[in-house]
Amino acid sequence: MKAVKIVLGIVTAFVLVFLLTGIIVTEVKYTAEIEINKPINEVFKNFENVDFMKKWLPEVKSIEPIEEKKGVLGSTYAMTVINQGQEMKMVEKITAYIPNEKMTFQFDSDQMTKIDDYNFIANGNKTKMIQNCSVNSKSYMTACLFPYFKGTFKNLSLSYMKRFKEEVEK
Repeated sequence: MKAVKIVLGIVTAFVLVFLLTGIIVTEVKYTAEIEINKPINEVFKNFENVDFMKKWLPEVKSIEPIEEKKGVLGSTYAMTVINQGQEMKMVEKITAYIPNEKMTFQFDSDQMTKIDDYNFIANGNKTKMIQNCSVNSKSYMTACLFPYFKGTFKNLSLSYMKRFKEEVEK
């Protein structure tokens, strides 16, 4: 009987820690970076090209303009993404745009809001691409889960950046 109480106490502690995570950690942030062996103007040109995006982000099923603004900043798009076999719809808004320097996206879906801030730094004929991300959940249960998947989010971002690098360097 004493062993059962100890096991139940441990399980209860784990459940409480899990549930408190959603209250304490409201945002998951991470950074990923990669160096691309191409000049910054070529890298940025490919990065902002929607048709080129389909090569390195194969999960994007469609991207349709909702409102395209002059100068790109503030433009919004309806995106359909296939995530683990499920179709997910989201709205993408460009919140920062400096040619050959910076591009920031805000993605809103039913489950989360994600901000991807990409910075480009010239290094001779190479370009360093740095992605700063923040993810906020729109539900309490996913807020409890997201902090435990920070490494998964970062690895996914790095895999997309590697695909981008491969496509640009071809």
